[in-house]
Amino acid sequence: MIIFRYLIGEVAKSQLAVFLILMTIIMSQRFVRILADASEGDLPAQLILTMVGLKLPQLALIILPLSAFLGIFIALGRIYADSEMTVLHATGFSERRVATFVLSWSLLLAVAAAWVSMVFSPWSMEREYEVLERVDSDVGLYSLVPGRFQQSSNERAVLFVHDIARGSGELSRVFVAQSEIRDGKPFHSIVYAQSGAVQEDPSGAQMLVLEQGRRYAGQLQSPPFEVLEFGRYQLQIREQEVEHRRRKLSSLPTPELLQQLDDPEAVAEWHWRIAIPLSIVLLALIAVPLSRVNPRQGKFGKLLPALGLYLGYYMLLIVTRSALENDQVPGWLGMWWIHASALALGLLLLAQQLPSVRRLQRRLREAGV
Repeated sequence: MIIFRYLIGEVAKSQLAVFLILMTIIMSQRFVRILADASEGDLPAQLILTMVGLKLPQLALIILPLSAFLGIFIALGRIYADSEMTVLHATGFSERRVATFVLSWSLLLAVAAAWVSMVFSPWSMEREYEVLERVDSDVGLYSLVPGRFQQSSNERAVLFVHDIARGSGELSRVFVAQSEIRDGKPFHSIVYAQSGAVQEDPSGAQMLVLEQGRRYAGQLQSPPFEVLEFGRYQLQIREQEVEHRRRKLSSLPTPELLQQLDDPEAVAEWHWRIAIPLSIVLLALIAVPLSRVNPRQGKFGKLLPALGLYLGYYMLLIVTRSALENDQVPGWLGMWWIHASALALGLLLLAQQLPSVRRLQRRLREAGV
C-alpha cells in the first residue's frame, strides 16, 4: 500500500502539473480572443468571465488525455532514471504490478473524463449558445456600450449612450436615429434625451424609455422637419422572438444524441465522446512500458517517440471522426479499430518485459535470428 500511494502520488502530481500548464496556455489564448470580441462590442464586458468558465469543460476534454499520458511518462521516467524502479524490481515488485497500479488510477481519471464528456461539456456548450443568443437579441443594459453607436436587434434604430450609471443602470444623454418608409418615401427621425432606461415587458419585448428630450422628424427631400419636445418617449428595441443559433451536436445531451444514431454526424459525435475516456486508459497502458529508460538516458530519453505516438493516435481519431461524419466509415466500425490498435501496442510493449518473452528473445539472439 505504501508503494501504491507513492507511485500514484508521483503520477498524480506530474499529471496535475502538466494539466495546469497546458490549461493555462490554452486558456490564455481563448481569453485573448474573448477580450477581442468584448473590445469590438460583440460581447458585453460583464460576460467575459462567464464565457471563459463555459469554455473550461471543452478545453479540459482536449487536455486530459495528453496530461494523463505525459504525467505517467514523466513520473515513471524519473523513477527509472533515479534507479528507484531497479530497487522495486529487486524486492519482487514487477512491472506488471506497476502497470496495474497506474491503470487503476487511470480508470478513475477515465470515469471523471466520461462524466465531463457525456454530461458536463454538452451542458456548458448549450449554456454558451444561450448566452450568445441573449447577447444577439438583447440591446439593453446587458450589451449597451457607452460612447459607441450600436444598432438595435430589430434593425429599426441606431443608439448612442454617453454614459450608464452604475447600480441604477440609468442612461444619460441618449441619441436615437430611426429610418422607415412612409408613402413610398424614406422618413427619418432623430431623438435626443437627457436620460433614459431600458425596460422589458412580460412578453420579452424590450423598450427604451427616454425622458426630457426632443424629437426631429421628416423627409430629407421636403423640409421643414417636425420638432417635438417630450417628457417621456418610448421605443421598442427588441422583438419578443429570440433568434436561435444552429446548435452543433456536441451541445446535445447524451440521451438525445443516442436517439439520433441514424445520422452519421451523431454517430461521429457519439464515438468521439467515448474516445476521450477510453484514450486515457489506452495511453496509460502505452506510457508505462514506454517510460522505461536507462539512468544514462534521463527521464526524457523517450519523450519524442512518446509524443509521436500520441500525435499519431490523436490524428487518427480526428481523421476518423471526419470520415464518420461524411459516412465514409461504417458506424459499427467507428473508432474501435484505433482503440484496438492502441490496446495491441500497449500489450506488446508490456509483454516485452515478461520472463518468458525475454528468454525467447535471448534464444533468438543466440541463434542469430
